[in-house]
Amino acid sequence: MVKYNRILLKLSGESLMGEQQYGIDVNRLNEYATQIKAVADMGVQISIVIGGGNIFRGLSGASEGFDRVKGDQMGMLATVINSLALSSALTAIGQKSRVLTAIRMEPIGEIYSKWKAIEAMENSEVVILSCGTGNPFFTTDTGSSLRGIEIEADVMLKGTRVDGVYTADPEKDPAAVKFDSISYDEVYKRGLKVMDMTATVMCKENNLPIVVFDMDTPGNLEKLIKGEKIGTYVHA
Repeated sequence: MVKYNRILLKLSGESLMGEQQYGIDVNRLNEYATQIKAVADMGVQISIVIGGGNIFRGLSGASEGFDRVKGDQMGMLATVINSLALSSALTAIGQKSRVLTAIRMEPIGEIYSKWKAIEAMENSEVVILSCGTGNPFFTTDTGSSLRGIEIEADVMLKGTRVDGVYTADPEKDPAAVKFDSISYDEVYKRGLKVMDMTATVMCKENNLPIVVFDMDTPGNLEKLIKGEKIGTYVHA
């Protein structure tokens, strides 16, 4: 028995660095692929959005003098590199996958459409959605919200290095307290950095719940799918 039948899994680019300072840690990449395949083997339909912060982040580039639009386009390309890496890792362990891009760039990936993504998931392929929304000034968090709503996911699972949402950054404040569940409104009132505000509002308005959890602990994704109380549940 699974709690969710169709999920949107959001992974940060930074998490792919593992113990490195830049780029892709192959061990971390393979750990993620193994966790994803285990869930796919349970019959869960999976779509994934990966950030590109391990390679390039448009907003950081803008602060260093890059044109913001070009910087965000560079960030979109970074998400494609990460998506191809994850697709390759999944293929290596026998899991079918497909990379869809918000910007046309065949033969690297197929152009995204809702129906193409759903058809692939229904055929037991893991669908990896790259390039965010395809537009500058939007984060991959917003891209995740948009895609999760479009493909009619049951939930967005936001895999991070932290095991949930806290009153403050637990890596900086040892007194921070974790929430088991929290409403979108409370996230806004407290100014908590779950996702950017645009993404949070989209999820609220379209009733897409979010679970923030620690993806770096092997087995957590499978436990979450089975209904165990992992991470923090963000809801209307």
